[in-house]
Amino acid sequence: MAPSFSFPLLFSLSLIILFFSALSQNDEFQFAGFKSGNITLGGVAEADNTGILRLTNETLRLIGHAFYPVPIRFKKPADGSPFSFSTAFAFAIIPEYPKLGGHGLAFAITNSSSLPGALPSQYLGLLNDKNMGNASDHLFAVEFDTVQDFEFGDINDNHVGVNLNNLASNKSVPAPVNLKSGETIQAWIDYDSARKVLDVWLDTSSAKPAHPILSYAVDLSPIFLDEMYVGFSASTGLLASSHYLFGWNFKMNGAAKSLDLSSLPSLPKQKKKNYALLIAAPASALLFLIAALIAAGYLFYKIKTADVIETWELVTGPHRFNYKELKHATKGFREKELLGQGGFGKVYRGVLPGTKEQVAVKRVSHESKQGLHEFVAEIASIGRLRHRNLVRMQGWCRRRADLLLVYEYMPNGSLDKYLFGRDPFSPMLTWPIRFGIIRGVAAALLYLHEEWEHVVLHRDVKASNVLLDGELNGRLGDFGLAKLYERGANPSTTRVVGTLGYIAPELSRTGKATPATDVFAFGALVLEVVCGRRPIETKSAPDELVLVDWVWEKWTAGRWREAVDPRLSGVFDGREAEVAFRVGLMCSHPVPASRPSMRAVAKFLGDGFSAEALELPSSPPTTGGGSHEVGFEDFVHSYPSSSFEKASWSSSSDPSAGKVGRRNAAAEEEGPLVYSSPV
Repeated sequence: MAPSFSFPLLFSLSLIILFFSALSQNDEFQFAGFKSGNITLGGVAEADNTGILRLTNETLRLIGHAFYPVPIRFKKPADGSPFSFSTAFAFAIIPEYPKLGGHGLAFAITNSSSLPGALPSQYLGLLNDKNMGNASDHLFAVEFDTVQDFEFGDINDNHVGVNLNNLASNKSVPAPVNLKSGETIQAWIDYDSARKVLDVWLDTSSAKPAHPILSYAVDLSPIFLDEMYVGFSASTGLLASSHYLFGWNFKMNGAAKSLDLSSLPSLPKQKKKNYALLIAAPASALLFLIAALIAAGYLFYKIKTADVIETWELVTGPHRFNYKELKHATKGFREKELLGQGGFGKVYRGVLPGTKEQVAVKRVSHESKQGLHEFVAEIASIGRLRHRNLVRMQGWCRRRADLLLVYEYMPNGSLDKYLFGRDPFSPMLTWPIRFGIIRGVAAALLYLHEEWEHVVLHRDVKASNVLLDGELNGRLGDFGLAKLYERGANPSTTRVVGTLGYIAPELSRTGKATPATDVFAFGALVLEVVCGRRPIETKSAPDELVLVDWVWEKWTAGRWREAVDPRLSGVFDGREAEVAFRVGLMCSHPVPASRPSMRAVAKFLGDGFSAEALELPSSPPTTGGGSHEVGFEDFVHSYPSSSFEKASWSSSSDPSAGKVGRRNAAAEEEGPLVYSSPV
């Protein structure tokens, strides 16, 4: 009976045979001269009857390709790792004019022998301006470049570079020979897949040099597909060169033989051209062309850098600065002039050239979520606001994607730096200064809510957005989250923005900002200033985690003096401190309708401190009227612990960041709203 084999056994044997056949792959070919039938040509490439392959001629902006006709397997089926390969080839580059080469040639391994869409000039006939750097290109090339292209960071006009899916070389070195000398040059390229190292040699002789001119550690497995095409590509640009190939050896998993240059076809002796006559004729035309290009470039630069003025800009906001003026004022936006950095960009110190006045220039970053609408809103709101306790906007500028706001300079930076900073040189804020800051911010919010022509919701009241002038007066700044709406209208916002610890409970539920949500944030700020603690202090004991709960406990126990910042060493006005606690706790009421208006707050802080005006309940309120019943416990537990972690670093105490308000992660993740402008 004939022996029988199971199907699994046959299948396994087939895989083993396939595996070892792949391992033993030994594709090899040799060309000592070329014939038109044994290599695939593209573009203007042609092979003559002597065996010389000419990739390009002395015509401008041409492409020439020459590829081995069939694809070669470059990856092992077992694990997808690449095979080793080796190649040697002889070439020559003859420029149309001495020392003025028209780009170079490249040895290439590609996923297509036709390279559709490839461009000439600096793209070497391999890629184009749209697919540069795409992983789907699957392009490996070693370029022998004779033009220094600054777009791709070329090191000089006579170099060898390794390119992966790009014409900006991953590694390049100066060529040890003059590539465009017209001499026959031999190149060797070896890739060792075990070591993952690519080596390149270059010489004008038949013998392979002892040491490579370029070694590059690289894993080519992401570049190579299972099968790839190998060959050459060359191009010309505004200047042209003729690129020639005389011979080519290639071998997989072994060393390709060096070419005997004496046995290869050679170019006929070149007749010396009278270059003086050739150059003299077009010299004037070339000079004219250069002058025209310079003029066109200058005109393009002027148009590109000109300030773009749109219709809305003619009627918006205060003074419109010139971009050059602000660039000069900030010394080119130099890092030394950086005052601080927030979620929406950087703020620089500047000195206006004409008046020598110091200003703060807020430059909205390109990657910022704050866009043109938000920029317009900030101009439309703070640009026309005038109050002694608001940071005044001096002007603005827009240059393409650069959005810049110019504010009056606040020499003492932000309030949080003094409350929480560790700078030993920062002065201690005494009680009169603290109480003055509270009254100043209250006056600013009253102006925004009731005294200006429109209602303005700040929506980000916090210590890092209160800036101090030269006399340590508090000024409310940073209107990046401002929301304008007509009096009597309902705000349309439904997205929560702000900083954790200052966000009113109803805002986290409904997303609707109102004057009452600003009042809540002001209450948190008041307690923060009086107690010298952040609204949420993650390093405190659990019963002291939320500042307002801790203050309520002290208040109801009649021990509110213990909550005053211990750094004051007991030196404070007891009556004013009691008033401040009343204001902070009532403004922090979880029910919006139970919070006082900013007019009532400002009156209570400024006209004799009538205790009846802001009477507190004997214990923390737990329920309230309206559509929602909320209490302090409900408010506290509505935030996950991860949110507390964000709060712990949101109000930076870093002195280097203290000059400007910093947005915390919660605000940045949500981003600003699309602001409505006044009708």
